[in-house]
Amino acid sequence: MQITLNNKGISIPTDKEISLAGESSRKLSAYIKSTNNPAFQLIKRGKGGDVISIPADALRLLIMILSQMAKGNAVTLIPVHAELTTQEAADLLNISRPFLVNLLEEGKIPFRKVGPRRRVFAKDVLHYKEEIDKKRLEILEELANEAQKHNMGY
Repeated sequence: MQITLNNKGISIPTDKEISLAGESSRKLSAYIKSTNNPAFQLIKRGKGGDVISIPADALRLLIMILSQMAKGNAVTLIPVHAELTTQEAADLLNISRPFLVNLLEEGKIPFRKVGPRRRVFAKDVLHYKEEIDKKRLEILEELANEAQKHNMGY
């Protein structure tokens, strides 16, 4: 299950939304850095104003979403326990579906079969992505060290 901000599918933020998101993310980020409160309170002004408490982690997520919107990016939220199709998982990793199927069959990412179809938990796909990103950074660090050792000008 993916959560979208509207029922139109992918929605790229407008210039006005980009500006508002940037301003909002800066203000909320400054607020959360200045306090150790476990919750943020949103107060509705006017007659019969409500007070809504938002957990700090949810506020941090909101700041990340606003930061992406400020860059003009669309945002999709996927619950970590969501089951994905092989195409959805491949899209998340930015790889082809056949390549993903090979990874599944090699046991690099856990999956289960529902009839003839494979299903993958989002948390497993994200864990795999985290691991390959970590390995990539380690290899890049090694290459940079070698380049400096041999005075290659990097």
